Amino acid sequence: MGSPVAHSLSPIIHTAALRACAIDGSYEAIECDAVGFADVLQAIRRGDLDGCNVTMPHKRLAHQLVDSRSRHAERAGAVNTIVRLGERLVGHNTDVVGIVSAARTAGLPANAPVLVLGAGGGAAAALLAFEQRPLTISARRTDAAAALAERVGVDAEVVGFGTPVPGAIVVNATPIGMAGEELPAGVLEGAAALLEMPYAAGTTPATVVMRRAGKPVAEGVEMLIGQAVEAFRLWTGREVSADIVRGALRAAPDR
Repeated sequence: MGSPVAHSLSPIIHTAALRACAIDGSYEAIECDAVGFADVLQAIRRGDLDGCNVTMPHKRLAHQLVDSRSRHAERAGAVNTIVRLGERLVGHNTDVVGIVSAARTAGLPANAPVLVLGAGGGAAAALLAFEQRPLTISARRTDAAAALAERVGVDAEVVGFGTPVPGAIVVNATPIGMAGEELPAGVLEGAAALLEMPYAAGTTPATVVMRRAGKPVAEGVEMLIGQAVEAFRLWTGREVSADIVRGALRAAPDR
């Protein structure tokens, strides 16, 4: 649920997971504004739907509308997965798990500092995923970046948008790259690695730059897979292999 959602790969991922676990069900992408989002939540409460994923721009709204939240969702101030328990809606933030999973799968440096770009729900999840490391956060509005770090409860240095942090893993928690846009000039200079949250039909410009430099990259699809596997577990109580999901994505006609 979100806007836009036409590009979403989640229906492919969860359809494959349902089939792998022999569960009779379906997963659909729903384009909605804030009013439509609230209406769908009522449908979940009634049992018409069993749960949902939430993407931009409704993660903060989801945090407000659910009845209770997991620890990560509470700290992040953002919900991307909603589970129905009777008539109650429980909000989770599986983006944190997805980020950790993507970093591990891509072999990103284990002890490098982290530069988070953005001040939204994705950036909050990144701050939580890497809170044991030296953190720097950067957004177009420095006050928003500072407020996010304070709200999440992490110690992070705030720098101007586009300021490089040598030796850091750059976490792009902005939409930059989805339509072929480039990150600010210099932000990747001297970086140790890249973790992209946006994913596009092709490779993002930032990914191209880092791979040409021989630096490791965790693409947005890997984060999507990691958070989806966790969301599926929360909904169904079943574990699905990330390899099954990757295989479904590779086999999709438009991938």
